Formats: sequence, C-alpha cells, structure tokens
Amino acid sequence: MRGIGLVVAILAGLVGAPLALAEEGYVPGLGDIMTTIQMRHIKLWFAGKSKNWELASYELERIRQSLEDAATLYSGIPAEYVGATVGPIQDIDAAVKDKNGTEFVKAYGALTGACNACHQAIGRGFIAIQTPSASPFTDQSFTPPKR
Repeated sequence: MRGIGLVVAILAGLVGAPLALAEEGYVPGLGDIMTTIQMRHIKLWFAGKSKNWELASYELERIRQSLEDAATLYSGIPAEYVGATVGPIQDIDAAVKDKNGTEFVKAYGALTGACNACHQAIGRGFIAIQTPSASPFTDQSFTPPKR
C-alpha cells in the first residue's frame, strides 16, 4: 500500500510542480534525458557490483530525478510506465541501504525490465537496455573510497 501511495504522490507532484529548467527557458530533449538515465544506469550497476553503496545511492537518486524531469516535461509519456519504475527504484534503494548485493542485482534487473517495458509500450522497443558487461567510464573508479 505504501508503494501505491508513493506512486500517486510522485505523479501528483509531477503534474503540479514546475520544473526549474523549463522556467529558465532550457528544456532538454527527451533523448538527452534518456541518454543521461542510461549513463547513470551503467554507473549504478558498477557502483552496486563494487559495493560502493554511497555512489550507488547517488546515481539512483539522479535516475529518479531524471525520470521525474522526463515525465514533467514530456506529457506524452504514459504516467503508468514511468510509475512502473517506482517499485524497482525503492527496491534498489532498500538493497543499497542494506548493503545487499544479491537484492541489488535482483532490483536492478527489475528496473531494467521496467525501462524496456516502457520502451515497448511507446513504440521504441528497438531501444533495449541491458545489464552492462563493461564500463565505458575508464576514468572513474567504482571501488568504495577508503575511510
């Protein structure tokens, strides 16, 4: 029940909340937003697999915010498909907070599936997201910092 309430709250906030970027006159293209999400999706994977939970949390929050931006700026995206990412995002967040690699992998797969289901539903099934096999970010270490 808590998940449904969160979906309703997020979607209600998307309808009523003006986006600062749009107010300033700059509106990123939907493709640009989705490419940013894809980049963060890759980084999220490598952060989680490396047990860099702080980075994983950071990337997950950026994904959530970008999805909100996309839904706010592009009303043609069916809300139920964006809303379908809420559960997997909550599950990844819980796995990150619990530092649970097994649950992280499971929830990451669910998020990836939700992205692909949305792409299919809006006629963009040719955009198929998968778990990355190699990091394109050779200039970033995903190892947790030593404290």
